[in-house]
Amino acid sequence: MSYFPSHHRWTRRQALWFMAGAVGTAGLHACSKLPQSSSATNSTNLTPATIAVTSWIGNTALYIAEEKNFFRDEGLNLTVRTFGTVAESFPAFSVGQLQAVAPVTSEVVALAAQGTDYRIVAVMDTSSGADAILAQGSISSIEDFKGKRIAVQRGGVGHFFLLQILAEVGMREQDVTIVDTTPEAGAAAFEAGNVEIAYSYPPYIDSALAVQKNGRIIYDSSKMPTAIADVYAFSTDFIQTHPEAVQGFVRSIFSALDFLQSNEGEALAIAAKRLEMTPQDLATQLEGVNLPDLATNQEMLGNPESDLYLLKPLTALAEFLQDQNQIETLPDLSNLIDPQFVMALN
Repeated sequence: MSYFPSHHRWTRRQALWFMAGAVGTAGLHACSKLPQSSSATNSTNLTPATIAVTSWIGNTALYIAEEKNFFRDEGLNLTVRTFGTVAESFPAFSVGQLQAVAPVTSEVVALAAQGTDYRIVAVMDTSSGADAILAQGSISSIEDFKGKRIAVQRGGVGHFFLLQILAEVGMREQDVTIVDTTPEAGAAAFEAGNVEIAYSYPPYIDSALAVQKNGRIIYDSSKMPTAIADVYAFSTDFIQTHPEAVQGFVRSIFSALDFLQSNEGEALAIAAKRLEMTPQDLATQLEGVNLPDLATNQEMLGNPESDLYLLKPLTALAEFLQDQNQIETLPDLSNLIDPQFVMALN
């Protein structure tokens, strides 16, 4: 099943800082004061853990599992804390105040580059068309981006996406002029004709193209299906001390995905309420994000021979970000993926 959002709750995409320095400084306040949680008090019969997320559609299974008590049924008392960006939670995660995070791939690399000891235990979602570059009719190819002003939020996932697109045709950031703006404002600037090129996503893309009849999507994430993905990651210490809790977490996520398939109406209502949108919006608009099932997760995390194997794009991404001066050091990613929990499931 795949979905993509049409609501303002795309906050994880609006400031995904993948520069190691920015990640280190942006969330320092998180160590002293964490956002309010969405779950109740701990039970002495359950293993407590806290995960940092953003208000993002990829959390659909997480919201379902929490509401349906799947985590508690697995012996896990999971507290879900919502941050403006997952990067803001990294300082707290690094010192053990949080046991799990749900970062996007660029944040995965940045966190590893900081030396944080953690492991990816499951893939939450992959972008398959939701992220897109808009271009006016005067722009016929990516090569035509040279010298042009491009609206994209510097340091955000759109910025990283743009750099990869430029690299495909041998260009770098210095070959264009970045207009630092949010996806919503970028689409508005494109709609008004103030820029010829902009990065955004629905519903802002839809609004812009409705006005700019000569505009179009010149490139989207379906052409780069492993470029933008979100994952579930736990600290190595928590994995070693509470492997049964991590297994329960992973099992609960896939139970929730099964519930989404078999009880779609109730499942969408649960997630839609948390995301402050209607179930209809959630059901009809989420077609640019894939929620990988168990078999796909097993392939992405446990099959080095597969084209979907996550370590391959992560390694290429780390090299790319270092080449683009977005991270200072190339992190060792060889032990970052821990497939044991998805492989243990049938």
